[in-house]
Amino acid sequence: MKKENENKINREEKINSTDKKTAMKVSVVSILVNIFLSVFKLIAGIFAHSGAMISDAVHSASDVFSTFVVMIGVSLSSRQSDKDHPYGHERLECVASILLSVVLAITGLGIGMNGIEKITDGNTSDLAIPGVLALAAAVISIVVKEGMYWYTRAAAKKINSGALMADAWHHRSDALSSIGSFIGIFGSRLGFPVLDPVASVVICIFIEKASIDIFRDAVDKMVDKSCPDETIEEMRKVITSVEGVKGIDVLRTRLFGAKIYAEVEILMDASCTLVESHDTAEEVHDRIEEHFPDVKHCTVHVNPDINEK
Repeated sequence: MKKENENKINREEKINSTDKKTAMKVSVVSILVNIFLSVFKLIAGIFAHSGAMISDAVHSASDVFSTFVVMIGVSLSSRQSDKDHPYGHERLECVASILLSVVLAITGLGIGMNGIEKITDGNTSDLAIPGVLALAAAVISIVVKEGMYWYTRAAAKKINSGALMADAWHHRSDALSSIGSFIGIFGSRLGFPVLDPVASVVICIFIEKASIDIFRDAVDKMVDKSCPDETIEEMRKVITSVEGVKGIDVLRTRLFGAKIYAEVEILMDASCTLVESHDTAEEVHDRIEEHFPDVKHCTVHVNPDINEK
């Protein structure tokens, strides 16, 4: 048993190390891309007289800060259990996700308020017509940020990182904001300059929606929400496939950061010996952790089938 526990700990350390390296690699790429885009879009917005593009540049700059938050969150959450934190540090990644959602929300509100001010000041006819450079910057931003979304999303799914997934949505919201910028800038050049600040308001709405989704997901993982019904049903199939299990009395799951904890009460023949019951419980435990890599710990209790004749 001691050797099995040591092997499990070593396996967890190896997984955590690999996940951390993956997250750090993606984060470094995100930072470099966002620095380039924020500077490029800011210059384009200033020289092409586009408020929407300047707002878009601010959004990209906020992504740099958010990626640093992701790096810190992933680094802390991958630390091993200790005396003060016997269940690990996975929830620190949720804290990082919540911080990201707040940053997103504040950024979106700032962009939206700036757009509303320009619309309501009564001088929309005096707004400058954005130049072609702003249009080009919007197109480049859409392509690059959408590519970063899929790149980061794939890594987040691979290591089941909520913070990294939040950063992926940060990229997607930036791509959406650039689409809004493109529409606004294009409309302004067609003779409707008010569309440029209107685009900023639309960008605000997209960003706020993304921040709410990220916040909701992080809170679910902080308050021990159960796994999706599909996951629980799949667990039931795995458990009942073990020889000797006659049924399931209780199956509880809870999300703990990016990990899952499971509690199972299986039903067995009342005539089974203690050794047989223990072996079956161990088999259930091992199969659950084997089939569901995100399960950090599974507790199995055996109940006798007292109704059996």
